[in-house]
Amino acid sequence: MKNLNTVHLNGLRALEAVGRLGSLQAAADELGVSVGAVSQQVIKAEAQLGLVIFERTARGMMTTEAARPILLALDEGFARLSAAVSIAQRKDDTILTISVAPVFAARWLVCRLDRFAERHPDIKLRLDATTNLVSPALCDVDIGIRVGAGKWPDVKAELLLEQEVFPVCSPEMAARLKQPSDILALPAVVDGRAMFSWDVWMREAGLSGATPATRHVFNDASLCLDAAIAGQGVMLAWQTLAAFALAEGRLVAPFGIRARTGFGHYFVTAEGTREPKKVRDFKAWIREEMAGTLALFR
Repeated sequence: MKNLNTVHLNGLRALEAVGRLGSLQAAADELGVSVGAVSQQVIKAEAQLGLVIFERTARGMMTTEAARPILLALDEGFARLSAAVSIAQRKDDTILTISVAPVFAARWLVCRLDRFAERHPDIKLRLDATTNLVSPALCDVDIGIRVGAGKWPDVKAELLLEQEVFPVCSPEMAARLKQPSDILALPAVVDGRAMFSWDVWMREAGLSGATPATRHVFNDASLCLDAAIAGQGVMLAWQTLAAFALAEGRLVAPFGIRARTGFGHYFVTAEGTREPKKVRDFKAWIREEMAGTLALFR
């Protein structure tokens, strides 16, 4: 590793960040320095390597053909360094860091956390609500819960719940529904970022090709649910999203027809490592709580 003495580490960090993020500004924001400082580090590193890594163009910093395998190796190397630091910082087995999507946290998980605390008073929970799929091996997250097909690279994905979708609406709207086709007369509130469409449920209800008229489109499922509760339209929801509002009677799921989307809720943990007791305890508790949610749909 003597060749590392010929190039400053900060320069390599600057090359990796610019290559991964695509701009000097984004790299500067991540590294916590000025754009000028990043630019100088890139210039010095290129001189020390004796190779042009980026072409300066009107569209920004473009990676040269010869530099692509170098940046790939740097990306992998710094990811391993980050993982090593994360492992070194995991000193407190009483803190469990969980990464979940904000909508899952707000609509299902948070209202149940007191029950986990009662059962495991020695474990403190730290919740990271984000839509980004994080790799537990490369950060301080112990476990994640994500919705998808479960085929994410470099993580262990374990199925928790198969996702099923169904219409929900206010009790007042539900009173106007006698058969599935009556839904077509209702306005729909739509999650513009959903991984499925109304076609999934319409096929299950024998209404292939039909779709209700859209009233509102939101980029957040939680906002769609609030609109449905407010009587603004019918929404295509799923178990963990709508369970609490259904249990309280603020929403109704008419007809009892549910359709599988092909996606599911998955536990996401580090691949190839032994799970600590706090993770096993959390997973067991989640499965019990999920069983209670599913009882609402039987």
